[in-house]
Amino acid sequence: MSTLTAEVVGLYDQPGTADGLLYAPLDQACSFRRTRVYTLTYEGEEADAEALVRRVLVDAFAEDVHFGGAPALAGWQLMLDYKMKPGALDLEREAVLASYRGARTRAVELQALEITQRVYLFGEGELPAARFVRDICNPAIHTWTLTDTDGRNVA
Repeated sequence: MSTLTAEVVGLYDQPGTADGLLYAPLDQACSFRRTRVYTLTYEGEEADAEALVRRVLVDAFAEDVHFGGAPALAGWQLMLDYKMKPGALDLEREAVLASYRGARTRAVELQALEITQRVYLFGEGELPAARFVRDICNPAIHTWTLTDTDGRNVA
């Protein structure tokens, strides 16, 4: 069994003000960008798994995909990854799996699919890490990690 990580980035997405993510505005300038990270566990060839990702999960005209585990964007101060808890209904995941199951031919056997929402935060000075987690993530349905540029989990 192999694992493939793919981060999908909008080609035309521009940084937005992070105030839109929070219940109340910040006292400092901060921007953000969102991406999606797909982690596939599969049996088969890596090239076939990458082709599956490009065909099913990426809009070739408006998105780019980065394979591996490294962040696709640079210059961020904090990176928030959050996903649905096991057992919680994830409609995007279910739609992707239904499409996969309905395919006539399959070059890889998909064993598991995990979808993570990633928010990159850009700013100067110390950003209020706990506030981003509190306002973006719902502890009843999400798990999360908030990472700084040194790779430390800060929340």
